[in-house]
Amino acid sequence: MAVVTTGARRRAVRDGDRQVDTAHLLHSLVESDPEVREAFDGGPQTARVLGYLVQRSIGYGLRWQGSQEDSGTYPALRESGGEGWSPSAAALDRAVGCALLRGELHADGLDLLAALVADPRCRAVEVLERAGVEVGRLGVRTAAKG
Repeated sequence: MAVVTTGARRRAVRDGDRQVDTAHLLHSLVESDPEVREAFDGGPQTARVLGYLVQRSIGYGLRWQGSQEDSGTYPALRESGGEGWSPSAAALDRAVGCALLRGELHADGLDLLAALVADPRCRAVEVLERAGVEVGRLGVRTAAKG
């Protein structure tokens, strides 16, 4: 998770965003975790997801710049997300909760992916849907692997 959060922070700074959001987390997650890439329907779907995420950094996400991501689906957990993280990025906390339910102390990439897709109005899910991913099916596959 440290690699994913560091990568997400770097993307947010590079993109000129005030906060790390779920799309930053998704981008870093897909790039860094082979198990997450396997959760998609093969290489072409993964390539489409990465294509949309790259477009976000070169213009697709401009409408998000300067705005705070808060899907309203889950209560914002500011203690853990803290300054510089969108309220929806509390997916990190939910991922840890998934790991604890499995008896693990640390969350892995599939835990975070499951937490992201569990919030249907977050930016990560918007990116996935635009890339043609059936988010419901992805959530089921992720839960089955986790």
